[in-house]
Amino acid sequence: MHSPNLSRRVFLKASGGVLAGTLAFASGPIALLAPSRSWAMPLESLSSRQGEMLLAVTRQIFPHPDLEDAVYAMVVKSLDRKAADASVHALLKEGMDALDMAAGGDWLARDTSTQLAHLASMAGSPFFETVRGDAVVSLYDNPLAYAHFGYGGAEGDGGYLSKGFNDLTWLPEPPKPQGGYLPYESAG
Repeated sequence: MHSPNLSRRVFLKASGGVLAGTLAFASGPIALLAPSRSWAMPLESLSSRQGEMLLAVTRQIFPHPDLEDAVYAMVVKSLDRKAADASVHALLKEGMDALDMAAGGDWLARDTSTQLAHLASMAGSPFFETVRGDAVVSLYDNPLAYAHFGYGGAEGDGGYLSKGFNDLTWLPEPPKPQGGYLPYESAG
């Protein structure tokens, strides 16, 4: 028996999707944080396919070949929350529909270079900028990304300058400034 007084939240939960995956790398910093190799993220406003598309779009805009999909899923989670607003949902849906149309029906089924070509043609569009703008924060400002990229400081840790801020192995060594890197260092 169905209640005629279903709340919008209950309806959205019932009509939303799930984004799921498995960690590709059995070892590494992200695997150490995860309780299992499988992950799932319930979606309240977006369908499972829409979540998969947004994950692929984000991966195309910010490509990191060895970054787990679980980290990219943080962007989808953020966009799913924002899609509770009907205008944001419509904007995302229209963008994904445009990608599908450009791909002849199923953008996700295309190879990554074709996906990138279709997405690049949308650069600057409200859809592209909405996803890109959200991803800049959602993708890089979370503990899973910190673990992957080697950020060693805790959130809000003012002492990070003294605890190995220059331990990034994937960047070239910058020239040392005349006064040193840290406020208490002297020149020379």
